[in-house]
Amino acid sequence: MTAIDPSQLAEAREAKRTRRLTRINKAEGWFKVIGLPFMAPLLRAIAGDDPRGQMKLLWQTLFVPILSILCFLGLWAVLAPKVHTSLGTIPGPAQVWSQAVALDAAADREAERRVAFYERQEERNAKLIADGQRDKVQNREYTGRPTYYDQIWTSIKTVFMGFVLATLVAVPLGIAAGLSPTVNAAINPLVQIFKPVSPLAWLPIVTMVVSALASGDGGMSRSFIISAITVTLCSLWPTLINTSLGVASIDKDLVNVGKVLKLSPWARVTRLVLPSALPLIFTGLRLSLGVGWMVLIAAEMLAQNPGLGKFVWDEFQNGSSDSLARIMVAVLTIGIIGFLLDRMMFAIQNLITFSDKR
Repeated sequence: MTAIDPSQLAEAREAKRTRRLTRINKAEGWFKVIGLPFMAPLLRAIAGDDPRGQMKLLWQTLFVPILSILCFLGLWAVLAPKVHTSLGTIPGPAQVWSQAVALDAAADREAERRVAFYERQEERNAKLIADGQRDKVQNREYTGRPTYYDQIWTSIKTVFMGFVLATLVAVPLGIAAGLSPTVNAAINPLVQIFKPVSPLAWLPIVTMVVSALASGDGGMSRSFIISAITVTLCSLWPTLINTSLGVASIDKDLVNVGKVLKLSPWARVTRLVLPSALPLIFTGLRLSLGVGWMVLIAAEMLAQNPGLGKFVWDEFQNGSSDSLARIMVAVLTIGIIGFLLDRMMFAIQNLITFSDKR
């Protein structure tokens, strides 16, 4: 039996540890992107890489945020019952959680009713076909009350439609403004005038224009179009401004290289301008998406369009003892979704720009 050399065994262990740490280093940036910055020091501590130093990082990235959240929940639980409103006292964390569970249960019951409706419809149609009354067969859509999850999905679809429209308008205009001082001089006054306009000011104009031009028979409801266009009008400015700034600030040597190589305008933009300006463009896109999400909730509340904003307004008008807790569930949902949307854009930015900064 061959004896195992202790030095070779130690080298093998060290090589394995080095490979593990290399994988952790590669994943560290993505842990930060998805909002889990504590994972890298935790894994390093487990791998034996300076455990004491990693515990300090864990304290900052994991335990301090947890303590902050616990302090917030504690203050909320203590102070909330002391505030009395027309709808009762402010609900604490336990009441808000119970209403979140109730909304989830209501969604499950609505899903069961939807399934039962289609099952009854299929049985009725099968019986009519068996009786030779095929002309009486009907396939109707279920028209039950939208669940909380339906309203969340409606808001997400609307904000993405408005965001995509804003991007399609803002990025080309920003590139043109960054490349041409004349175009920039023409666009800048419009940006300065319309950028501060509130979504509540745009909403009546958009509503009247859409109602006059859109029939609502193209697969999208008028309320969806109105909300999406309102989001577009309010969220395109950060992308336009940052795109223009990013294009205008690219290295002049790159521009000169494009002229020497006699690149076409399209090749110059796609090969030289965009790669250099992408970090600032994505900064504008992240700002625009955040603005669009805030604008959408306000627009849905004012126009009573389907979505989370309408849910908040309906609960406020409802005035039941559970309304405040449900409104706070919606507020927390809005904040969490806003955070996830920003993380998503940050992840896309890191994939496309190949930036080492996380």
